[in-house]
Amino acid sequence: MGGVFPGGGLSRYDPCPEPQGATMRRREFITFLGGGAATTWPLIAHAQKTATPLIGWLASGTSKGYVPYAAAFRQGLNETAHVEGQNVTIEYRWAEGQNDQLPALAADLVRRQVTVIAAAGTPSAFAAKAATASIPIVFSTALDPVEAGLVTSMNHPGGNITGVSNYIAVLVTKQFELLHELIPNSRVFGVLVNPTDPNITAQVTRDVQAAARALGQEIHILNASNESQIDTAFKTLIQLQAGAVVIGADTFFTSRRDQIVALAGRHAIPTVYFLRDFVAAGGLMSYGSNLADTYRLVGVYAGRILNGERPGDMPVQQATKVEFFINLKTAKTLGLTFPITLLGRADGVIE
Repeated sequence: MGGVFPGGGLSRYDPCPEPQGATMRRREFITFLGGGAATTWPLIAHAQKTATPLIGWLASGTSKGYVPYAAAFRQGLNETAHVEGQNVTIEYRWAEGQNDQLPALAADLVRRQVTVIAAAGTPSAFAAKAATASIPIVFSTALDPVEAGLVTSMNHPGGNITGVSNYIAVLVTKQFELLHELIPNSRVFGVLVNPTDPNITAQVTRDVQAAARALGQEIHILNASNESQIDTAFKTLIQLQAGAVVIGADTFFTSRRDQIVALAGRHAIPTVYFLRDFVAAGGLMSYGSNLADTYRLVGVYAGRILNGERPGDMPVQQATKVEFFINLKTAKTLGLTFPITLLGRADGVIE
């Protein structure tokens, strides 16, 4: 009987040796397999390398409220030759106005091993940054990202994060001044903020209190982080006999645009907003950045990262275009007349 070597092969005493031709054919077969493996591995590696990139979209708002901004983001991607459904896939995650859900949503995108995360809004940016130090992040924020702690430098953000700042939150002083110019005899103003976004709330509160002191105004800060609290805030404004209200920059308020505009109209409270979308929906006036252009820039940056650039080497962009819009139809309903000085400065007027 033939023995078996420790390696498992037949011994040289095998009573049934293979014919020489069979041995040669077996060697040829093994050589073929080896050559096939050598040929197949680069193909597998290439397939993995060229797999469709997966972008994670993280937002604290709602899909309905962000329709134009998500479209602007995709436009930016298109400018870098990335088209959703063709050569890139986007996984959307919406917190529906509940910022406390963002950490779990960010963690889910990390588990999905997305190629890059687009963090829509300041709370999303912080959630994404806390969730990963390796996956590239492109954020949009209404704050100074260095002061807020998102990056260490505007020109060289470093690490895995960069983005676009539109500084909407710091425009609240100007919004306050516009209301004062329109309603100079009103001494009591209100400001609506979302307490679940402490970074923006602190910025808005600080700036508006400074503006109120300079103009000799009485200011009331009102909190709202859900639909019912927005209703309560406007009822409180009536009780305080507030002459006007500033809506603080927040993605949650963007998602509740129609509710806020309707309440301002129902209670006849002159209101200034941070986006032109509110004016288009019937709001009195707005002063703020072009948010659609902000998200287009976020899309461009995400596309550039997909093309091989490092986020830490990409300077944080600043959206510098500020717009002032007026709704004269709403002003007439409220019994207000815009002075020529304000009308002349408006970028757009709805009549």
